[in-house]
Amino acid sequence: MFQLRLPDIGEGIAEGEILKWMVKEGDKVSEEQPLVEVMTDKVNVQIPSPRTGTITKILSKEGDIVKVGQVILTIDSGEAGQATGPEAAEVASKPTAAVSQQIQAKPQQGAASAEGVLATPATRKLAREMGVDVTKVHGSGSMGRITEEDVRKAAGQGATSPPQQAGAARPTTGRPNEERVPVRGLRKIVAERMSKSIHTTAQVTHVDEADMTELVLLREAFKGSAEKRGVKLTFLPLMIKAVIPALKEFPYVNASLDEQTNEIVLKKSYNIGIATDTENGLVVPVVKDADKKDVFEIAAEIQQLATKARAGQLTLDDVHGSTFTITNQGSVGGLFATPIINYPEAAILGTHKIAKRPLVREGKIEVRDVMYLSLSFDHRILDGAYAARFVNKVIGVIQDPKLLLAEIL
Repeated sequence: MFQLRLPDIGEGIAEGEILKWMVKEGDKVSEEQPLVEVMTDKVNVQIPSPRTGTITKILSKEGDIVKVGQVILTIDSGEAGQATGPEAAEVASKPTAAVSQQIQAKPQQGAASAEGVLATPATRKLAREMGVDVTKVHGSGSMGRITEEDVRKAAGQGATSPPQQAGAARPTTGRPNEERVPVRGLRKIVAERMSKSIHTTAQVTHVDEADMTELVLLREAFKGSAEKRGVKLTFLPLMIKAVIPALKEFPYVNASLDEQTNEIVLKKSYNIGIATDTENGLVVPVVKDADKKDVFEIAAEIQQLATKARAGQLTLDDVHGSTFTITNQGSVGGLFATPIINYPEAAILGTHKIAKRPLVREGKIEVRDVMYLSLSFDHRILDGAYAARFVNKVIGVIQDPKLLLAEIL
C-alpha cells in the first residue's frame, strides 16, 4: 500500500490547505494523474499520482490544513512488498517532477479547468452541487472568471441566495440576521500574515505629503511613448523609480531582521512588491531588480503581474523575494492609511489618491496636485528620523523633474 504524503515544494512552505479532491475512494488512477489541488501561502499546486493503482483511502477532506509529510491518501498499486515505513515516507514527501514544474511555471491560483474555464475550486464545487455546467456559464469576473454569483444565477437562484456547501457562507443557527463565513483559503493566509506582522514587528507609520504636479506632467509627457510600446503608464511604475534612489541612500529601509542571529540583513537587490487587490484577497507579486529596468519595462511587468494575479495565475517565482513593498490605494480613495508591513521586510510605502489642494509656494497660495504618503516601518530596524529622511528623499525625487527623469530612463 503506497502512502502519498504532502510533498515539500520548497521556499519554507510547511503546510497547505486541501482545496479540491479530483478523485474519490475506489477510483483507478494512472501515474501523473492529478489527484488533489492544494493551496499554500505562496501558490496553488496540483499533486499528481506517483503510482498507477486504486485509491483506497482519502485521509483529508477539502478545507483541511495538512503539514508537509502528512499522509493524505493511500493507493493500492498492486506491488508486492511495497515499503510503507520511514524510507517510503521520505520518498513520498518529495516533490515529483510534475509538482516542481508547476511551482516554477504553471499557472496555479485560478484553478482553470482542462476546458480553459476560469473558476476557483469553491466555485466549481458550488456548480457541481447545483448541477450547473461551468463550461456553459458566462463569467462576469476579471479575465472571464466565473464567480459564485454567476453559478447561482445560472442555477436560477439569483445573487442573493446563500450557497449551501461546506465552507461557504451560511445562516447562523437561531440568528436570522447574521451569516458566518469560514476564514479559509487566501483570506486565511492574508489574516495569518497580517497577524504575524503586527504581533512580531514594532510598527510605526510616518505620514507626509508630496507635490505631485511635476510627476503628473511627466506622466502625461510619456503616456504616448508607453502606448506605442503597448504599455499603460500608471503612477505606480513612476513611484517605484522614485523610491529606488531613496532605498539606496537609506539601506535600512531595504532590509529585514534575522531574529535567529539577531542581525539586520541589508538587501543589495531592489525587488519591489506591489500589493494587488484580487477577487479572492490580497497578493503581493514582485518586480525583480527594479533598479535595472526603465519605467516602460516596469510598467509592462506590473501590467503582466496584475493580470496574472487577478486571473489567479501567479507562480511561486512571481511572489518570492521582495525587499520592499508599495501598496497603492489611490484608485480607491481616502486621504491616507497605515499599511501593515509585508513581513519580514523593514517597511512598506502607502501611496494614495492625487487631489488638487492649496499649497504655499514662495509665499503664494497655489493649487497643486498633492498626494499623501504613509510609510509604515519596523522600529526595531530603523528609527523615526531615519524613516522621515527616507520619505523626504522620495518626495525630493518626485518634485524634481531632473532627478525623476534621470531615474525613469
